[in-house]
Amino acid sequence: MERKPLLQVRNLQTHFNIEGRWARAVDGVSFDVYPGEVFGIVGESGSGKSVTALSIMKLIPDPPGRIVAGEILYRGMDLVQLDYHEMYRIRGKEIAMIFQEPMTSLNPVFTIGMQIAEVLQAHEGVSEEDAYYRAAELLTQVGIPDAEKRLDDYPHQFSGGMRQRVMIAIALACNPSILIADEPTTALDVTIQAQILELMVELKEQRKDAAIILITHNLAVVAEMCHRVMVMYGGKVQEIADVFELFGNPLHPYTNGLLQSIPRPDLPEYRGKRLVAIPGNVPSILNLPRGCKFCTRCSIAIERCFVEEPPLIEITPDHFVRCHLVETTLAQPRTFDGQSFAETA
Repeated sequence: MERKPLLQVRNLQTHFNIEGRWARAVDGVSFDVYPGEVFGIVGESGSGKSVTALSIMKLIPDPPGRIVAGEILYRGMDLVQLDYHEMYRIRGKEIAMIFQEPMTSLNPVFTIGMQIAEVLQAHEGVSEEDAYYRAAELLTQVGIPDAEKRLDDYPHQFSGGMRQRVMIAIALACNPSILIADEPTTALDVTIQAQILELMVELKEQRKDAAIILITHNLAVVAEMCHRVMVMYGGKVQEIADVFELFGNPLHPYTNGLLQSIPRPDLPEYRGKRLVAIPGNVPSILNLPRGCKFCTRCSIAIERCFVEEPPLIEITPDHFVRCHLVETTLAQPRTFDGQSFAETA
């Protein structure tokens, strides 16, 4: 029986107007998220990961940003076409997001209890008393001690790590179908990281149709948690594969560079050796290369890479990559253009 995607993103294009010039922060991104899976999105800062997530939530500030093309299909419903009130009923209830920076996401003039209870009252229709009781339970779940007392505190009275836990509690409050986690454990120590990630998975498993989109720089977390992984660079998808396939057989030079930068003290052949770094810096979003977006940092780029954008092609079943060299060395790839994704994926 063929699985039906919970979320389908098709040719998503989100641009920002910067001093009269349009920056293509997300440029033709397409992918599917299936019920029950953890879908990872990785890449350096500026690759378009967070903008993709904010586009799904329809939280792109307009101006200067705008979703200029594409579809975001949640259970067959195109979120791009929904108005503010229709999206309000979905955001927080069906699709929730853990934001990367909790200090700018929490309201400084409302107590922590009010901000968690507001979500529960708006979407679950519970009383104020029940909402506060549930808020205390959520704070306890994410590892905040004396939760009932801390409900009356304000964001500035919490440390950075504790504010992040509050954001996680708010996102998990209504047990959403899709949880988008943008660097959810950045400010937490490794012990709490493991607890939070485990909690996210446990809550996902309470709903058979639930899924997690995990955005992170931590490839070790990706290897541990994710089922499939999408690698982004320059606002485009560079590679999509099953997590075992991606780590065992990375095809894109950028993916290889990311994996080679991981310390491996468990392997004798890596001990005492310097990590391999990707040369150069991420180019400005306003001055991306004409051809492959990674060509200016790729050590094996050929002339064609600088003038022609490679298509995203399927090399092996469900393993897609955007690279001229891979396309020419591996036989019979299938082109992925976003429109035919449902047939090829």
